[in-house]
Amino acid sequence: MSSRVSDLLGGLAPSATLAVDAKAKALKAAGEPVIGYGAGEPDFATPAHIVEAAAQACFDPANHKYTPTAGLPDLREAIVAKSLRDSGLETTASQVLVTNGGKHAVATALMTLVDPGDEVLIPAPFWTTYPEAVYLARGVPVPVATSEANGFRVTVDELERARTPKTKVLVFVSPSNPTGAVVRPDDVAAIGRWAAEHDIWVLCDEIYEHLTYGDARHVSLPVVTPEIGDRWVVVNGVAKTYAMTGWRIGWMIGPSDVMNAAINYQSQTTSNISNVSQKAAVAALTGDLSAVAEMRAAFDRRRQAMTSQLNAIEGVTCAEPEGAFYCFPNVTGLLGRPLGGRTATTSAELAEVLLETIKVAVVPGEAFGAPGYFRLSYALGDADLAEGLARWADLVAKG
Repeated sequence: MSSRVSDLLGGLAPSATLAVDAKAKALKAAGEPVIGYGAGEPDFATPAHIVEAAAQACFDPANHKYTPTAGLPDLREAIVAKSLRDSGLETTASQVLVTNGGKHAVATALMTLVDPGDEVLIPAPFWTTYPEAVYLARGVPVPVATSEANGFRVTVDELERARTPKTKVLVFVSPSNPTGAVVRPDDVAAIGRWAAEHDIWVLCDEIYEHLTYGDARHVSLPVVTPEIGDRWVVVNGVAKTYAMTGWRIGWMIGPSDVMNAAINYQSQTTSNISNVSQKAAVAALTGDLSAVAEMRAAFDRRRQAMTSQLNAIEGVTCAEPEGAFYCFPNVTGLLGRPLGGRTATTSAELAEVLLETIKVAVVPGEAFGAPGYFRLSYALGDADLAEGLARWADLVAKG
């Protein structure tokens, strides 16, 4: 008997990060004292001037109608200006497609670039969506292992070892989800030159561009590597920078032929994106960056506190992340040890132990192509952050 579901979607993995977040929220709603480190979203409210712009947009009848598939003209222009201001990327409004969040931009970019059988290099650990989006485009995701000793920053040598004649695209993300790694500017340029030499497209996910700490800084690969010509696509969005995860506004920027195809694809799938959210995004992008400066200061404090507390747990080691808002501790020292009456042999099992025994929700490294690790978001309140780690430390101390 054939499946009632298509083979394509039957083979699609669910989002592990959303699944962990949903389970934590369900337990919390049931009265359980769950502390969730799973969700990749700021715990701050969207800045008031952005919300006000959306409220006003609701009363404009023009926003009650269909608008251009590629996005409102004022938002596309704002994205052009923001890209030049923040990273030096020069583009035009005709090269911009507004999407239903950054994840939609990633999926659309890969659908536009990838043919069946094309290989897409994805440095690991990786965000859970990348390989699944490649799969949906009928491509072949190729994880490229990076070194914890090198801070999980991918190198040209690692990429070259994975390259084959079928390599079509490199997914490049810095700062990284889940590790917080930030690739050095000179290394970004070297990776871009390597891609140019081998005619490989680069999909640059710049969603965490403003969340870097210490001496680390984000640079845009097409800007520092002009040799790549027009074989690049940049995806971004307002979610992380402006605490707007629920507003669902992202974008894709690339060469005209690619963008025309992407816009055509979107015209047959979603039509236009919510006009009210687009007007809110205009207010976000044309305003200053004071809101992100405040969030970054809080995240900086929390990343240091979380790193310190994680390293104080026996059997756990964690390098201090340089970007985004995640810690990625190595938990292999806890595997095979009795904890709370159970013994986990994998990081996925260990995550279950933490949730069931001390009501702490984390995402295991298996979801990111890196067994033996956890991803913990520090985009949650300071009190919850400390309490959850204290529970974990107490569980390990008691054995």
